[in-house]
Amino acid sequence: MATIQAVAGNLTAGERHLLTAVNSGASTLSLLGSGFIVLCYLCFKELRKFSFKLVFFLALSDMLCSFFSIVGDPSKGFFCYAQGYSTHFFCVASFLWTTTIAFTLHRTVVRHKADVEDFEPMFHLYVWGTSVVMTVLRSIGNEHGHLGHIGRVAAWCWTETGRTGKAVHFITFYAPLWGAILFNGIIYFQVIRMLNNVTRMAVGMSDRGSQSDTRADMKALNRWGYYPLILIGSWSFGTVNRIHDFVEPGHKIFWLSVLDVGMSALMGLFNSIAYGLNSSVRRALFERLDLLPESVRRWFPKKLKSKSQQAQHESELVSLRTEDQHQ
Repeated sequence: MATIQAVAGNLTAGERHLLTAVNSGASTLSLLGSGFIVLCYLCFKELRKFSFKLVFFLALSDMLCSFFSIVGDPSKGFFCYAQGYSTHFFCVASFLWTTTIAFTLHRTVVRHKADVEDFEPMFHLYVWGTSVVMTVLRSIGNEHGHLGHIGRVAAWCWTETGRTGKAVHFITFYAPLWGAILFNGIIYFQVIRMLNNVTRMAVGMSDRGSQSDTRADMKALNRWGYYPLILIGSWSFGTVNRIHDFVEPGHKIFWLSVLDVGMSALMGLFNSIAYGLNSSVRRALFERLDLLPESVRRWFPKKLKSKSQQAQHESELVSLRTEDQHQ
């Protein structure tokens, strides 16, 4: 992940072994989680709606970021450059895709616009273009090399940074990261505030139908309000570690480095659970379970049957609202 290049200095071989294990284990979980969402999108045609297409690109970015993080130091030369730049590129792309999801939600729910699909080319230009620029600028002030060599095995490949390189790293990764966190937080606050106002109006009018619909919206959006916390939880330790390393470059705090590497590597897993395992995906999975022979389904817990029936009545909030506005 993007934090690994700065945490290996001044650590013992044993500590580097542990960091490598933490990074590999957490990245593997993220790879599996995000890969599952990508597979669902490719296999289930009913998921290929615009709202979930954005989730697909988020999961794809997480999957590739985790993959290149696991690869470590593949070799010297070109492949070393490719591995280092790829992790930075896809990590930046990952948190940028979360801003497009927040923008889409705000435009459909708050502004009641049905033109979000028209923004897809702009989204791609914004995400991939910004990621390229940030990755290229990241090379300023760095001497490319192999970090974390442990015996005959290199833990990962990126750069050996001086003070200028550390400053550029912060500007090209953590500055846009926290900008995305701030943007997402403001967007979700506005969406939830609007739905709260609608709920109060429905209660005042004693419109039971409106109350029921709004409560369903609020149930779906309550967890969306916590989405910015995924990025905060994943990168807070890394941000603190970067600042500490810039102020005191000769002193590493090992436990902070472990949290830095571990939490950032788990970002893909967190995103796949929060964004990917929504009602649409659960419904698609339960429908496939219903197609299995009875002799196979009877081995599943009885809860799955009731959840399958319940999932048939649920739908993704953004998709519903977009369809309603098209009608």
